[in-house]
Amino acid sequence: MGPAPAPTGPGTESEPTGPGRTHWLHVARETADDLATDAVARDQAGKPPFDEVSRLRESGLLTLLIPAGLGGGGEDWPTAFAVVREIAAADGAIGQLLGCHYFMSWSARFFTEPALAARLERRSAAEQWCWGGGLARQEPVLSLIRNARGYVLNGRQSYAAGVLVADRLAVRAVRADTGEPLAVVVDPALQGVVIDGDADPFGQRLAAGGSVEFDAVSVSANAVLGSLAADEDVLSPLTALVSPVGRLLSAQLRLGMAEGVLAEAREYSRTGHSHWHPDWPVGSPQDPQVLTAYGELTVLTRSASALADQARDAVHAGLARGEDLGYEEYAEISVLVAMAEAAASKAVQESTARALDIIGVRSASARLGFDRFWRNARTHTLYEPVAHRLRDVGDYFLNGAHPPFVLPV
Repeated sequence: MGPAPAPTGPGTESEPTGPGRTHWLHVARETADDLATDAVARDQAGKPPFDEVSRLRESGLLTLLIPAGLGGGGEDWPTAFAVVREIAAADGAIGQLLGCHYFMSWSARFFTEPALAARLERRSAAEQWCWGGGLARQEPVLSLIRNARGYVLNGRQSYAAGVLVADRLAVRAVRADTGEPLAVVVDPALQGVVIDGDADPFGQRLAAGGSVEFDAVSVSANAVLGSLAADEDVLSPLTALVSPVGRLLSAQLRLGMAEGVLAEAREYSRTGHSHWHPDWPVGSPQDPQVLTAYGELTVLTRSASALADQARDAVHAGLARGEDLGYEEYAEISVLVAMAEAAASKAVQESTARALDIIGVRSASARLGFDRFWRNARTHTLYEPVAHRLRDVGDYFLNGAHPPFVLPV
């Protein structure tokens, strides 16, 4: 295959526009408030999040990134990042589910021609699809065999987010004849597709992750979006931005969880301690150690947030540059996103662990559910290790090496 096509850009002034960023942020806050009311009970039940997807569908958030002219919300990535962060503050697992949906549903714009991408997005908006899957490299690989009618997909993807509730999957498969990795869209209702909720994680239980088996699944040529090869003669700088976009979603998810646990811990510190046995240790709102801990975590989270905002602006500017974007500019954007992801990882791990210490032995109560923040954060950071991002930043700073093209799990 030739060089990957450039992703389709924002609409022109003559195209319909959506209700706007302010509207969607308001919808996200309302949806987050709704999810927060039963977050503990839902996490403990651990059921596939069909109800939660229905809430997202009813709010209109599933179509946020689809152009208004195709029936969607008409918004951009900065708004999507903010929405994911807002939802993650209330429920980290649903924040991940929504972020995965945005990333996978947008993948057609990065990897295929505009006309095919528009057809997919129009149908996705009309039928309110929820997307899942994963485009990261996994072993063993999925195999794609060419035949007279299109392709046949075989193999097992050991982990993919959102698969238990997805209406469409975007997966990575390798052409058996050429070895080229390709992005492929699959209807999970097709014969030969078997979804297995075998992941059983201790955190992010409602992110609907699991494995997928593909047994001689027929795939049309139009379902093969384009190349995932990392060679610079195949992947344009603009198309390569799919990598920092996906990793910045991860950073926003982590920041949302950090902000969520601090907000909930603060509320409990202000109002909840009086309901406990007087002999239990109580960190009052005037306790100097409690104040210092909250101060440190606030500084850590706000600092990571500022770096994420810089990365968000850089990604948005890179997408706006279009075909004028160069490899050096792409590398600078990718490194900035890696820095934001590393900072967000430290913020969420520190905040979710130390919030338990601030609250003390009371945080061990399953009824309060403070543990879900730590479990969710730790599970997510295990799938996306921060050490890799720090290595990329160091190699760029010291040697000027471009970060590798890495797609999120």
